[in-house]
Amino acid sequence: MFYHTEATIDQLAVHRVGNKLRDEFYALSEAPIALEDEQLTTLLLHYFLSPFTKVNEVYRLTHASGTLELNEIYHFSKSFFEGNLDFHSLGQQVCKHLFEASNHPNIKGGELYVVYLRNVQLEGVEHDAIGIFKSESKEPFLKVSPVQSSFEIAYEQEAININKLDKGCIIINTDSEEGYKVLAIDQTNRQQEAAYWKDSFLSVRVRNDAFNKTGNFLKVYKAFVDEGLDAAFEMERTDKIDLLNRSMDYFKEKDTFKTKEFEEEVLGNPQAAALFNDYRQQFETDYESPFGEQFDIAPGAVKKANATYKSVLKLDKNFHIYVHGKREYIEKGFDEEKGLNYYKVYFREEQ
Repeated sequence: MFYHTEATIDQLAVHRVGNKLRDEFYALSEAPIALEDEQLTTLLLHYFLSPFTKVNEVYRLTHASGTLELNEIYHFSKSFFEGNLDFHSLGQQVCKHLFEASNHPNIKGGELYVVYLRNVQLEGVEHDAIGIFKSESKEPFLKVSPVQSSFEIAYEQEAININKLDKGCIIINTDSEEGYKVLAIDQTNRQQEAAYWKDSFLSVRVRNDAFNKTGNFLKVYKAFVDEGLDAAFEMERTDKIDLLNRSMDYFKEKDTFKTKEFEEEVLGNPQAAALFNDYRQQFETDYESPFGEQFDIAPGAVKKANATYKSVLKLDKNFHIYVHGKREYIEKGFDEEKGLNYYKVYFREEQ
């Protein structure tokens, strides 16, 4: 978890970056901003850091060649953390790199904030960090002020909503040899042009820790049950729901995932287990995120995935049946007189 209640802004620089495909350019500030207004500092900390309190994924800076030093953001960050690059030069280099990465015609120009942060807390440990934030969206704001015995209304046509950070990343000064711990968000859109922030600009990949292994495994398994089993088995929706419920029960009850144990206790079928192994191996190859034969189960990731494991039977437009119990407590049949399918549900008492 990320906390920023004790965080402070040590240094701040603001630049402007445009879209070179639209013949826009970048504008570099001549010096960092001196923050002397305590209220302004509080508002900026809220604007920059509050969106990250709900972020679970931790990334690493990477490079396709495998040589971390070729990642520009990694190179600039490491040089700054080690004292070989001053803060203002860091901000200017980051701005130039973002300009070069803004290579889609739909990318909006905006203000770029580069911040040196102290006392941010990630996973229970305080660190210093580099924050890189971009504001693209502007909104009109009204301001009402008392004037003598009346009121005056003014407005700002293109103001920034401090509750809506568009893009941001926080590079935590730890694990430098592995690409640092990085938090990253992009809240403007999910289209192709948005990929430039995490892919072209930062070049990050999700850290393959217990949280991400747990969450990714549950996603892969759900996709396999929903889609992958159909190629080999004819299965009722109730059987698929049972497989999903059994997997969720396994992850809630165990502390450690073990491949063989999962195959025996959840899948319970050698053919299905072999199909699933092929399915998960494809994911491991595509995303370079191996699960291994066992890994620690992260309860937070299980809780997050549980919301997507909807065990629902949707029957025409009349009924939704939420199935949380055992498969043997529900039967499917066909009523020839009515010409309709039916489900028979067994229970001990009504709640």
